[in-house]
Amino acid sequence: MTKEEVLIEVKNLKKYFPVKAGILQKITNYVKAVDGISFYVKQKEILGLVGESGCGKSTVAATIMGLEKATAGSIEFEGKNLLSLNKKELKKVYKEMQIIFQDPFGSLDPRFKVGDIIGEPLIIHNMVKNKKEKDERVRELLDNVGLSSEHMNRYPHEFSGGQRQRIGIARALAINPKLIIADEPVSALDVSIQAQVINLLKDLQEKFKLTYLFIAHDLSVVKHISNRIAVMYLGRIVETAEKRTIYKNPLHPYTQSLFSAIPIPNPMVKKKRIILKGDVPSPINIPSGCRFHTRCPKAMDICSEKEPIFKDYGDGHFAACHLLN
Repeated sequence: MTKEEVLIEVKNLKKYFPVKAGILQKITNYVKAVDGISFYVKQKEILGLVGESGCGKSTVAATIMGLEKATAGSIEFEGKNLLSLNKKELKKVYKEMQIIFQDPFGSLDPRFKVGDIIGEPLIIHNMVKNKKEKDERVRELLDNVGLSSEHMNRYPHEFSGGQRQRIGIARALAINPKLIIADEPVSALDVSIQAQVINLLKDLQEKFKLTYLFIAHDLSVVKHISNRIAVMYLGRIVETAEKRTIYKNPLHPYTQSLFSAIPIPNPMVKKKRIILKGDVPSPINIPSGCRFHTRCPKAMDICSEKEPIFKDYGDGHFAACHLLN
């Protein structure tokens, strides 16, 4: 793999939120939401980032997009470290990166008409000369996401959840980005609508040669859309591999337990569930050694003492587990 193939690379990224207490609001501890993760996304690839709620997936998205300030690490987009750029330079880079938010209801300004919501990025980045040009581009974008040009003059509250998410997708596409971060884009939608939106995202990716970082906790959705998958637990990536490889042969006990929970449509097929004990530890007090050892059904003594190394076990299949050594 060459540098030209990689669109974005995250190295040892950390995001800690301070915990304050007392009248003087002194910092007493930190919530380690993202605690040293590294991954890359190749050109025109879809990387699925999965894990339980609260593991830090959305914080990764927010930090990459500059909505949260990184505590440490680097985010390199086309070879440029975003954390070392000034505001003018960042504006140029973020023209190539867009995000689709989880909540289709809260991510659209209720005071703006749809035409203005989708057209705003075009004005900010000086991509249209006048209103006529802007309106033409908005109509084209609405058509791309399966909506009508008549929807331009309506407000967000006049649409269903699925339609609102299509508006969010149109807004993300407006300035022809190279990378789209989809932060659980279908989790707030009905199952029947989820399939439509996922298929739309896949069609758009092929049509416009887009690169996706697709964040979700629904493993069936991730399997349908992704090329590679990275599994996250308590602020860290524990396993990553090509889609077929990881679903056929998950190496990490956490990945195995996640995949055992995927429902099978055929009631005649029996599947053994791996039930994890206890709850996810607090990101304020992360366990020593392997952070999964408190819930792992295969934990050994070394797991609580030493942190496992993230190693390649062949064909780009990486995992961090003492059982594999």
